[in-house]
Amino acid sequence: MGTTTLIAATLTGLMAGLFFAFSVAVMPGLSDLPADQARAAMRRINARIQNPLFLLVFLGTAVLSGFEVFQGRTAGGLLYVVGSFLLTMFVNVPMNNRLDRTDDAYWPTYLRTWTLWNHVRALACLASTITLLLGF
Repeated sequence: MGTTTLIAATLTGLMAGLFFAFSVAVMPGLSDLPADQARAAMRRINARIQNPLFLLVFLGTAVLSGFEVFQGRTAGGLLYVVGSFLLTMFVNVPMNNRLDRTDDAYWPTYLRTWTLWNHVRALACLASTITLLLGF
């Protein structure tokens, strides 16, 4: 296993852990709050996660995973690119943007749908880690 693959596998594992933490702790914790408080907290989380370190890991993992695809580890690379990066950009980010523009009535739908797709991201990242480590 090459250095790039090891780094890509480590980073996909790191992202799997982040998404897992949201699925099992952050979102259930927010669901215990009244909608206005939960929505406000999630909006702050969404603003704060857009920091240089997160963006480096999130985007860097996409670049390395794309490289892995071209090196023949197609499954591992695509699981991250499609199941995490593209899913985030086309599902979770638009939902976050809508949360900023709507009132508290959107919160229950947001919570349920965003969390479901977050579970998918966590599983995709975990599967990416495993398949990269196995050389696929």
